[in-house]
Amino acid sequence: MSLNTINETPIPETIVRSHPLNLAVQTILNKAILGEELSVDEACVLFATEGDEAQAVLAAADQVREQRVGNTGSFVVTRNINFTNVCYMGCRFCNFATEKGSKDAEFLTVEQVADRAEEAWQRGATEVCIQGGLHPDIDADYYRNLVIAVKKRVPEIHIHAFSPFEIWYGCKKARLEPEVFLSELKTLGLGSMPGTAAEILDTEVRKQLTKNKLTTEEWVRIIRAAHSVGVPTTSTIMYGHVDQPIHWANHLKLLRDIQKDTGGFTEFVPLGFIHYETRLYKDNPDKVRPGPTRDEHFKMHAIARLMLQGYIDNIQASWVKMGPDVAAQMLRSGANDLGGTLMNESISRAAGATHGQEVMPEDMVANIEAAGLTAIQRNTKYQTVRDYTQDPVQPNRIAIQGVA
Repeated sequence: MSLNTINETPIPETIVRSHPLNLAVQTILNKAILGEELSVDEACVLFATEGDEAQAVLAAADQVREQRVGNTGSFVVTRNINFTNVCYMGCRFCNFATEKGSKDAEFLTVEQVADRAEEAWQRGATEVCIQGGLHPDIDADYYRNLVIAVKKRVPEIHIHAFSPFEIWYGCKKARLEPEVFLSELKTLGLGSMPGTAAEILDTEVRKQLTKNKLTTEEWVRIIRAAHSVGVPTTSTIMYGHVDQPIHWANHLKLLRDIQKDTGGFTEFVPLGFIHYETRLYKDNPDKVRPGPTRDEHFKMHAIARLMLQGYIDNIQASWVKMGPDVAAQMLRSGANDLGGTLMNESISRAAGATHGQEVMPEDMVANIEAAGLTAIQRNTKYQTVRDYTQDPVQPNRIAIQGVA
């Protein structure tokens, strides 16, 4: 969608009146509301705002959200399937991984994954999100066989699976270039990929988080390869640890640049760092922040909306990271999606997240409507599955679970 398609309306007088702005902030917000691209420096100015000016950023993001996607809030009914928690990559921000011989180690067979996908379909899911650790026993055919098994059991379900790190690992095992490997997976039934393992797309930060095992260049290479063969992906950021606003702004610009070339991102999902059980925080409590502040959560979603508008117009708020109530508030600060109803989510929980594993569709609808928006159940590609203005929630209706 062209940036020129929106109304050329300057920043509303109500925002200026309610939130006195200095000239620099007012100029930047005017640019954003007119649909013009913001630079990294301009994004950093907005990240530095406080008080009334910070509130003005959120108000402008809410207006741009309405201009770009209207007054609907969406969610997807999906199930998260973590097929193994065994991983030797040693990412210091992750408490999900365990060793192969551990009593807590788990490695599902492809049929067990298919069982969970079938159960999800029976409970109303349109999608399964499948990810796992980089288990040493994964062979060249595991990822292929997993997709085959799920599609054989549940032909209609959308398979949203395998982070760029997993695709990198699968390519190594199969000795194939990413385009070839991803083309094979797509032919077998892979519908889309989560754009996780992005963390912060900055080399110095990645060295502290993961020893740069999957480099920024490799992440971008795999994402571009997926888009080139027709496999759309999400895009993410993990913030609130050893990073700074300049890293966030550069990360957003890189995603925008990729999207200009490929058009393959379906959404952007900010993921706040959960610090409680991670080695990154426990080993360096004086150097590592305990996750983003509430203010940073709001600014991240708002500034992402302003920077990415016209290119990535779906901004998701993760209730798993922030809790349902705060995530719903993001719907009036730039976000337009609450992600998935959740079942069996393990990764955030292992790091110490406390917001549960599942919410029901009626809870999603209630949170969206409480934010003053119309609730829509969507599929992975943001097509409407159910419009709750036409088909309201019925008392005691049982639906399902999932993740984004």
